[in-house]
Amino acid sequence: MPAMSGLVAVPYVFIPGSRLRSAARLVLCAAVSWYLCLWWGTSATPVPAALPAVLILREDVYAWPRLGWERLAGVVVGVVLSTVLLHWVTDPAWSFPLVLLCGCAGMYWLGRPGSPNQQVLITALMVYATAVPGYPLARLEESLVGIAVVVLLGPLLWPPDPYRSAAEGLDGYRIAVRELLAGITGGLERGAEAVGAVVAAAALPERAGFWLRPQACRDAFDRAAAGRSLLRRRRAGRAPEGLDGRLVLATRTALTLQYFTQELRDRTLHGSCGAPTGPAAGGPHDPALCALVPMVRVTADALDAALVGRDFAELLDRARALDLAHRRAHPGRHDAVLRAGLHLTHEALADHLRRRGAASSGPGHGDPDGGEPTRSDRPPA
Repeated sequence: MPAMSGLVAVPYVFIPGSRLRSAARLVLCAAVSWYLCLWWGTSATPVPAALPAVLILREDVYAWPRLGWERLAGVVVGVVLSTVLLHWVTDPAWSFPLVLLCGCAGMYWLGRPGSPNQQVLITALMVYATAVPGYPLARLEESLVGIAVVVLLGPLLWPPDPYRSAAEGLDGYRIAVRELLAGITGGLERGAEAVGAVVAAAALPERAGFWLRPQACRDAFDRAAAGRSLLRRRRAGRAPEGLDGRLVLATRTALTLQYFTQELRDRTLHGSCGAPTGPAAGGPHDPALCALVPMVRVTADALDAALVGRDFAELLDRARALDLAHRRAHPGRHDAVLRAGLHLTHEALADHLRRRGAASSGPGHGDPDGGEPTRSDRPPA
């Protein structure tokens, strides 16, 4: 994905109630690990057994096995490292710097790019600080129990439903885009200052996460479609009809509309020729911006209908006609750049309409491999 202003990471699609389930899962896994180690007799306070539940259980359920293996490898290397160094170097003046240096080296050696395995250094320092016979082996055993409980029991507690996650995330993206475009049209009607404020607010990191939500939804859908179920007994059911195509459309339009909002923000701040615009800046009225109002409004309606699964062919035809009219009235290079994001959104909608028609009618009915194109597939005259 190209780097654009306002991008923030969205690790997983949020589902209402997931925080409560995540908290309950964490508490149960930590408690089971603790009492298993008490029954085994590893120590009187097996805190390392409860830590994997806190450090591994994330919203992305599919990352748990990888995080578990990384933590186990870090614990093993940290225990071996600290034990060997303490055996051969007994002087604290030398042993601590060596543990610190070797632990840092192991942390980056076992880590991934940009994500060092901090468990190596943490374990090495804990073993170094706890000079109790049998502690290194007990820590290794307790960590192994905690990781095994998280990886084996965690997925049994409220298994994920990737199709539901994708569908609800897609609906959240649709609502956010609809509200953003409605704010833009209202701002365009009030003036450049108003629309600039709307777009600037949408670019804030705490509000711009929805641009990456379609990709998170797509990842959840692909996991289910590929059969990457953590539990073979709980495979995801059938995907809602047309969900795959709507996710593709959302992913494409997230890029095109983000480009449009960024260009719109630059235009309202600097104008078409780099000079400030708007009444407050003392600049001239920008007719190209005002003429965008009907096109943005109809494009928003078409995209909203497409993401819901309703028919949007007529709305797309109107949006393309307004695009052509705007192009004829404002043929300048800067006006073309301003329209580009909306034009690419229309193309994404047209491709979605063509694929939907081909899937429902077969070859020869709006299919790119045969037959006449549908009305909205024809480029505007």
